[in-house]
Amino acid sequence: MTVLRMLLCLLALTFAPIGAAAADDLIRIASGQKGNWENIVPELGQQKGFFKKHGLTLDITYTQGSAETMQVVLAGSADVGLGVGTANALGAFARGAPVRALANHTTGAPGAFWYVPANSPIKSMKDADGKTIGFSTTGSSSYTALQHLAKLSGITPKLVATGNPASTFTQTMSGQIDVGWSSPPFGLEAASEGKIRIIGRGSDVPALRNQTVRVQLTNATAYEKRKDVLDRYLAAYTETLNWMYSDPEAIKLYSQIVKIPEAVTQRMRDEFYPKQELAIDRLEGVDDAMQEAIAFKYMTAPLAKSQLKQLFVYSKAFD
Repeated sequence: MTVLRMLLCLLALTFAPIGAAAADDLIRIASGQKGNWENIVPELGQQKGFFKKHGLTLDITYTQGSAETMQVVLAGSADVGLGVGTANALGAFARGAPVRALANHTTGAPGAFWYVPANSPIKSMKDADGKTIGFSTTGSSSYTALQHLAKLSGITPKLVATGNPASTFTQTMSGQIDVGWSSPPFGLEAASEGKIRIIGRGSDVPALRNQTVRVQLTNATAYEKRKDVLDRYLAAYTETLNWMYSDPEAIKLYSQIVKIPEAVTQRMRDEFYPKQELAIDRLEGVDDAMQEAIAFKYMTAPLAKSQLKQLFVYSKAFD
C-alpha cells in the first residue's frame, strides 16, 4: 500500500503541469499621462489578451510625465517606462545612469497642444511673450516642443511645469497660468464646445516631425536579465498597436475607458496620432536630440557612436 501511495504521488507531480498553465511573467510598466492614446497600448493589449498570448501579465502605474517615469525605471520599480523624452534619456545616459532605450514611443510631437480660455486676449503663440505657459515635466516631449514653439514664435515666455492635462486645465481656466498644455483626448471636447482655443501644436515644429522625441526605457539590469521577457513584451505591444489601427473595436473600447464619444476618439487617432509615428522600430533625429540635450544642459557633449549603440539597444543604426 505504501508503494502504491508513492507511485500515485509521483504521477500527480509528473502530470500536474499538464493540467495547469505555467504562471505568466510579470512586467511592471510606468507610463505618463493616463488615458492618452499613445500611452494606453499596454492597457488595451492586456484587456484584449495580446500580452497573455505571449505569457505576460502587466502591472501598469501612471506617472506625471517623463522625468518621474525615468526615475521609477532607474529605481527598479518598473521594468519599462513609456514616453520618456529622448533628450532626457540621452542626458541621463551621459551622466552614467544605467538606462537602455528599448523602443521608439513617439516620433514627432503630434499630440501635444497649447490652448487658452475662450475669453483670453491671447490669439496666437506670438501674443504669449512674457506670459506663463504650461508643460508637463522638465525633460518631457511637451517641454521640448514648447521650447521650439517659443523660439519659432520669437517669444520668451515663463515656462511652468503644470503636471498632467487635468491639473493644467484647472490652472488655466482659473487664471493661474495664461496658456495651458494638453494631449488628446483631454481638451478636445472643450475645444469643440468653444470653451478653449488651441493656439499651438507640437506638429507645428518642423524640427520635431522626423525626430524620435519619446522612447520606451528600461534599465540595464532588466535588459540583461530579462531580455527574452522584454522581447515578448515588444511583440505583444506591436500586435496591440496593429489592432488599434485596424479594428473598430479599439475605438469603442478606448472610448469606454476614457469616457469620451467615439467620434472624438476617431478624430484624435486619425488627426493627432498617425500609426507610423508610434512604430516601435523607428529611430530618427538622434543628432538633433543630442543638440537639444546639450542646449537644455542635460549633457555637455554629444555621445560617441559606441555609446549610442549601448543606449539604443533596439536599433542597428550604430552597428
